[in-house]
Amino acid sequence: MAKRPLLPIPDAINPFRVKKQRLMNFNPVTATTSRKPVDHVKVTVFEYNEKSVREEVMPDVQSCLRFSKTDCVKWINVDGVRREDVEIICNNFNIHPLLMEDILSEGQRAKMDEIRENLFCLLPMVYFRPESSSVEIEQISLVLAKNVVISFQDDPDRDVFNPIRERLRNGGTKLRIKGADYLLYTLLDTIVDNYFVVMDHLGERIEILEEIIPRQPNNRTLGRINFLRKEMLMFKRSIAPVRELMNGLMKSENDLLVEDTEKYFKDVYDHIVQANDLAESYRDLVMNLQELYHAQMNQKLNEVMKVLAIVTTLLAPLTVITGIYGMNFDVMPELRSPYGYFVVLGIMLLIFVSMIFIFRKRGWF
Repeated sequence: MAKRPLLPIPDAINPFRVKKQRLMNFNPVTATTSRKPVDHVKVTVFEYNEKSVREEVMPDVQSCLRFSKTDCVKWINVDGVRREDVEIICNNFNIHPLLMEDILSEGQRAKMDEIRENLFCLLPMVYFRPESSSVEIEQISLVLAKNVVISFQDDPDRDVFNPIRERLRNGGTKLRIKGADYLLYTLLDTIVDNYFVVMDHLGERIEILEEIIPRQPNNRTLGRINFLRKEMLMFKRSIAPVRELMNGLMKSENDLLVEDTEKYFKDVYDHIVQANDLAESYRDLVMNLQELYHAQMNQKLNEVMKVLAIVTTLLAPLTVITGIYGMNFDVMPELRSPYGYFVVLGIMLLIFVSMIFIFRKRGWF
């Protein structure tokens, strides 16, 4: 059977050379945000009902404001978060300033809020980078208003929503028939389902390490274990609060949530509970990998000490004999014997062979 490849950890992100970022940043909503400037903002709008769908990529944020007055269900997706753009959208859709500050924040804990006529969800969207075996987390904000869902995300080049876009383009799907609250459920469900995709990749790395440790219990293997442990810890700490978010949605009595949609949020809640349990299990597996590594190192050390002990034991009688005949006394009869040297060598060889035979018979090596 072919050997599985080693974990790819380039020098650029070697766990021994690069300090890991803080897992959670504390950034109160009232604090001035220090978000990095965005080169460009991409705004995509889906306006749809059961019979038709309209998809547009807006040249700027101002162009999407005309959709605030239509009766169709709308999904406004903003890729790239800039304060001026967020302020324009929030002012037009009557979104509370506190929610606007949450959207502009970074490193926030997953949460759910209800202010004015809006329902707000903030949670992590997780990706796995295969070339570095690392977990990357992007904060996404979802705002539910009347007949509209507005999503804000940082990275304009990737997300996990392409299956939703395909379902919107195809007629006859449940997503096209139901309202904006069902669209919110679909977005949350897609984000949570992607957690399992990331955990599948992490599980593969754990399996690879389980095969590597017995063969290569060295410092580089220990580095891989520690790197994976940190990634697993960051992932678990990020998704754990999503359970509270979904619990808040299920208990909400907001008029924007249709009673028929509550069962779908319960399904997402079950998924995030399962994801948290699986993440905890994977964390325990990574800790077991550390114990396996130390056990392998101890076994390797014991084997070395065993060989050294056997060699020392075999040489001990010979050392005693050579020490005795190395004394400078005048009266030592064997020193004058013409065959004394060969007799002593024979006795030493006999003792050496006898000890090896006894050790092998007792199974000591």
